[in-house]
Amino acid sequence: MRRGLAMIAAALVATPALADPDYTPRAEVEITNADWTRDAVLYQLNTRQFTAEGTFAAARKHLPRLADMGVDIIWLMPIHPIGDLHRKGTLGSPYAVRDYRAVNPELGSEAEFRAFVDEAHRLGLKVILDWVANHSAFDNPLTQTHPEWYTRSPEGALMSPVGTDWSDVADFDFSQPALRQYMTESLTYWVREFGIDGYRADMAGYVPIDFWETARAELDKVKPVFMLAEWEQRDLHARAFDATYAWKWKEAMQRIAGNGSGASAIRSYYAEQAESWPQAGMRMTYTDNHDQNSWDGVAAEIYGPAYEAAIALSFVGSGLPLIYNGQEADLDRQLAFFDKDPIRWGPGRYDGLFRRLIALKTQARALHNGRFGAGMIEVPSNATADVFAFTRGDAGERVFAVFNLSPRVQAVQFDHARHHGRYVDALSGEAAAFAGGETINLAPWGYRIFSETK
Repeated sequence: MRRGLAMIAAALVATPALADPDYTPRAEVEITNADWTRDAVLYQLNTRQFTAEGTFAAARKHLPRLADMGVDIIWLMPIHPIGDLHRKGTLGSPYAVRDYRAVNPELGSEAEFRAFVDEAHRLGLKVILDWVANHSAFDNPLTQTHPEWYTRSPEGALMSPVGTDWSDVADFDFSQPALRQYMTESLTYWVREFGIDGYRADMAGYVPIDFWETARAELDKVKPVFMLAEWEQRDLHARAFDATYAWKWKEAMQRIAGNGSGASAIRSYYAEQAESWPQAGMRMTYTDNHDQNSWDGVAAEIYGPAYEAAIALSFVGSGLPLIYNGQEADLDRQLAFFDKDPIRWGPGRYDGLFRRLIALKTQARALHNGRFGAGMIEVPSNATADVFAFTRGDAGERVFAVFNLSPRVQAVQFDHARHHGRYVDALSGEAAAFAGGETINLAPWGYRIFSETK
């Protein structure tokens, strides 16, 4: 026993001292965000449904309008040829990709796609493509030339991703290095050859993070890109994605609108965002997209009288806002996914609101995205259960916002001086000042946004 203790003591003496630990905080986000993402607003465009023609050439005619509206990044839903085998509907799902390096002829030619991108760039817009890395169509030639790249059922057959009803797609096996190389080279192909500016990654969490990290590094060698992950995981921001989906934001807003429970759910979302997510990680906030809701219906129906407040909060709260094609024209239905169902364009009641909110986001540095913007400081009130009020930015350039997230009338008074200063109403232009004792009267689901003046 004594001998054993002596040997342990000798070993401890012989062990070199550990180096002093480094307590300096490490950057959670290591990628560099392109400067043009600073105040970017996304616009999702479903080429098939965007116009009666459903082509790049027809959609190209809308680009001056979108540029004038103030959006920055056009997200095109998948543009690739669609598989025939196990096709859903008459036209199939654009997420059933038959060829990763070709353009769906139903949407136009490669030359027409190139003209769309070139015109967008001429107008100061960026273009990102929807990319489906996790699975392909069952009749993608890769199933024949590289069958080892696909996941197999216990019986050895091609299979859809586990736990899904995606019967028109076959799951890839990302343990295959050659598949990773092919997919990365396909991603860089569109950036190098057509000048696109990045990607929205479909079901990004179904693909290993280290694949995306390698792909991002390769893409950035070609040009600075923007990457949006359809997933909600903070580690994706470290070395792969600029932005991730804020599903919890959408779910909180829908719950509030549906049950009238007040501001608690959205307050909890922003608290978790501030405490658990890196500030440099952009979170995409949205009220509508091609698969946006938990219930049947369109956003205006789901949110009801809370719809306008939800749109406004998606722009002035912490987040990267998305506009879904047709929202500015009061889209009145959820567009068909597998069949032709063009948007009916016309003047919409929310077009002006989107334009004013985009202009505010562009002008107010505090509202910029991720690392470029400012955090949210809550301003408590006498109606905190129903009202969510906050400032963003330093004194002299703050944005002060007050949202009544309830179906109840509110007479809001504030106990703190966090928002005191001289402002203008950001949407009406009326002057306002806060020095203590003021009351803001808000209708059900009403809101006010103020921009500080110097």
